[in-house]
Amino acid sequence: MLFDYDLFVIGGGSGGVRAARVAASETGVRVGLAEEDRYGGTCVIRGCVPKKLMVYASDVAHFLPEAEGYGWTFAEAKFDWTVFHQKLTQELDRLEAVYRGLLERAGVHTFDARAKILEAHTVELSTGQCITAETILIAVGGTPTLPKIIGIEHAITSNEMFNFKLLPVSILIVGGGYIASEFAGIMNGLGVKTTQYYRGDQILRGFDNEARDLVAGDMVKRGIDLRCGLNLEKIEKTPKGLLVTDTKGKTQVFDAVMYATGRSANTKNLIDPSVGVSLGAKGEIVVDEYSQATVPSIYALGDVTDRVNLTPVAIHEAMAFIATVFRGEPTAVDHTLIPTAIFTQPEMGAIGLSEEKARLQGPIEVYVANFQAMRQFFAGSDDKSLLKLVVCANSRKVLGCHIVVPHAGEMIQLLGIAIKMGATKEDFDRTMAVHPTIAEELVTMREPTRKT
Repeated sequence: MLFDYDLFVIGGGSGGVRAARVAASETGVRVGLAEEDRYGGTCVIRGCVPKKLMVYASDVAHFLPEAEGYGWTFAEAKFDWTVFHQKLTQELDRLEAVYRGLLERAGVHTFDARAKILEAHTVELSTGQCITAETILIAVGGTPTLPKIIGIEHAITSNEMFNFKLLPVSILIVGGGYIASEFAGIMNGLGVKTTQYYRGDQILRGFDNEARDLVAGDMVKRGIDLRCGLNLEKIEKTPKGLLVTDTKGKTQVFDAVMYATGRSANTKNLIDPSVGVSLGAKGEIVVDEYSQATVPSIYALGDVTDRVNLTPVAIHEAMAFIATVFRGEPTAVDHTLIPTAIFTQPEMGAIGLSEEKARLQGPIEVYVANFQAMRQFFAGSDDKSLLKLVVCANSRKVLGCHIVVPHAGEMIQLLGIAIKMGATKEDFDRTMAVHPTIAEELVTMREPTRKT
């Protein structure tokens, strides 16, 4: 059978664009791509990129007092959201144009339309056009989910956090994951009175307890009203703002309420049930180690598969897909030991097992440096830094690393290489320190803080 395309990609985010571009430019196959919204997807348009720019903007609020500790003086500092938002909008427009340009130069035929899979090799666009392809790749990502409570229509999600015309005076952020905690720091740094509710005992569930406790403590010191063990019952719109009732029966008024309590795969009305693609309990597409769905001609990658929902993972999966399908090199993606940065304030980086999870696997040694860094100490700040190595007592391999320091994301990226290669504690010990730096503590911790 002669198909319209060798590969048809549904979704113009980071993973879909990478797969389409590389397939067209490096393997010479005929590629089409459909995107119903903006090119660049969640990460570029309403996620990682704009969020990190907001982190940079909000960080200035912490840098100014530190600068004064070094002898600098300033006139009254004032943040203008209008100026920032205009520049942010321009930057996102520029990045979307970059993504479109990459596809065009690679020879990918793009369709600004929603796509639905009708058969194993057939896609129908919202324009009414039907397209056939030998292979279909789904890369439509995920979307925030909202609970079913009274007044939830008055709440917003992370998607809308970049669209304020004017910043609210006060905001309630519901959730304890990295998205909620990052936005709590951002809003607080931009001068918004910020409250965060989380139903669990401590935010950043799943990360190392010692690291998450330090992050939460510093968030509170910086002015965030963090309330754990608490959730929302209902939201009412009043002339004074949004009146929320919490699970303890107390009420409070906020200008805005943002929910960051989970995301789900964008598979609603995406695939006709007759096609036979298996979905998981949360609507995610079930795939094997090669990202192949239960229908052989259909593959999926990124957040829509709900494996590890990070942009670099989707891009890595895209490259493995190209190798598997178009280069004859079956390549499974290794989803272990993925370095992660959480752009809270303070920033956190992690790779591997937490102390709690490592302890369940056998005897471990834990090395901890918890101190005030030179820069913050001199400026009069009481911010603490944490660097932590979790080591297998038998093999001596470093099983996990957890850091809460300025620019933790930059540091954990490089540490990820060593730990992915199987570095031992002795490998760290043999490495010369760079002095004076925060990171030197990683190679100067000789005696374990505790053994279990």
